[in-house]
Amino acid sequence: MYAAFMLIGWRASRRASDGTAADLIVAGRSMPLWVAALTMTATWVDGGYLLGTTEGAYKSSIQLGVQGGLCFGISLILGGLFFAGVMRRHGFTTLIDPLESRFGRWWAAVLFLPALAGELFWSAELLVAIGSTLGVLLGMPLTTAILLSAAVTTAYTVLGGMWSVAYTDIFQIGLVALGLMAALPFVLAGAGGLQHAWMTYVAARPDGASIVPALSASSDLWTRASLTGWWDTSAMLVFGGIPWNCYFQRVLSCRTPRAAQGQSLLAGVLTIAFTVPPLLMGVAAFSYPWPAAIAAQLQATPADTMPMLFARAVPPLVGMLGLAAIIGAVTSSFSSSILSAGSMLSWNCLRTLVWPSVSVVEMRRLIRVSILLLGAAATALALQVQSVQALWFFTSDLVFVLLFPQLVSALFDPRANRTGSMVAFAVSLVLRVGGGEPLLGIPALFAYPETLPFKTVAAAAGLLLLPLVSRLTGHLDAPRPLRNPSPQAGTTGSAAHPLGATS
Repeated sequence: MYAAFMLIGWRASRRASDGTAADLIVAGRSMPLWVAALTMTATWVDGGYLLGTTEGAYKSSIQLGVQGGLCFGISLILGGLFFAGVMRRHGFTTLIDPLESRFGRWWAAVLFLPALAGELFWSAELLVAIGSTLGVLLGMPLTTAILLSAAVTTAYTVLGGMWSVAYTDIFQIGLVALGLMAALPFVLAGAGGLQHAWMTYVAARPDGASIVPALSASSDLWTRASLTGWWDTSAMLVFGGIPWNCYFQRVLSCRTPRAAQGQSLLAGVLTIAFTVPPLLMGVAAFSYPWPAAIAAQLQATPADTMPMLFARAVPPLVGMLGLAAIIGAVTSSFSSSILSAGSMLSWNCLRTLVWPSVSVVEMRRLIRVSILLLGAAATALALQVQSVQALWFFTSDLVFVLLFPQLVSALFDPRANRTGSMVAFAVSLVLRVGGGEPLLGIPALFAYPETLPFKTVAAAAGLLLLPLVSRLTGHLDAPRPLRNPSPQAGTTGSAAHPLGATS
């Protein structure tokens, strides 16, 4: 299977044979709508999506299981309706370009940091997901699984950039669909059938069997605090799912603004649809007749629910197809993430601040070296972190609070300026960090009420402060127009500009 990934990546890399930065970063802006939609879906349907959906339904409720996939699907739909067309019409190359245009290159380099951190955390989460899966199904050591997966995926990403990633994504999302649909009937049959599994689940968790939670006086599942947390996290996933460079990389690879919008809408629908099989597996796992030792293991590590179903509840061949589904989901998203991070690092940081005179050939090398370095960094991080769903959510937390207000103002507020951006960023950061982060060992500085959605409040503060401060300081810091910071990129194959392709 890994050999197939490499072969497809190598064949696809021939479309980037001229080696320009545009071919590596945005596929020469010539990607068909159907290819863009499938690679977008494959990127969002990652290991955390599959394992987290089954884990959430098994250990808690339908609301927790469906939350990630449903919210990210809605995020793609909103991105297509409001953001994709604007970004593609301006011919930007990365997420950071409109921020650089509005707020200047040095401040854009600061805004690049949370975007990079988000990609690295996400990449690490993906490798942890595949490591735990290979450990459960094949008994492979975690370190070996992580290193093998990272090495193969990084290799074909470096080889062909966006084209290699896109075509391997299509193959990998096919593996996801095949593996899930092959395994689901056996899992449901082992749990006594769909009706029996569902009735058992509803009887045990009457307040956890709907899509949207509601306050209940008869159960402690949804208290005011937990309900607030669910909606706070949902807002983070919906709006925090938009300002990701791996999202806009596919948007900007499309041929036209209309195609960019269409692929995002289609990918949103497909992303929501892919929630159903892993959600039903979580429901079936709840009533499955596990041996006592396995049941105790799943209570301790519910993230292993889907891999354990593939190992115990289906025939061996179907179990291997299930393993292929998880590997396909993880590797497609990991390749997208390191390509995205490498593109931002090389294009918006090294080229802009360190090496502005870089040539087309040198830019190609810079992108590939950046991908290698960030792939290695994500691998090192993955070897230190063992969580799945928590890291998956935390990555959206960063970009939601810090980048969503910045992107909205940069694209839609002609009076936004750098001073407003700095103030909004600082206040949002303080409000978010002040709430603490157990995953990173950051203690809470502020005693927020349990019913306060402090992540949403931190993002909302940025959304309000940025236009307000910009208008108050407009006479001191004149707003800049929104335009492509690299307009020379409009010349096809131009040796005078490192992008070397049409915008």
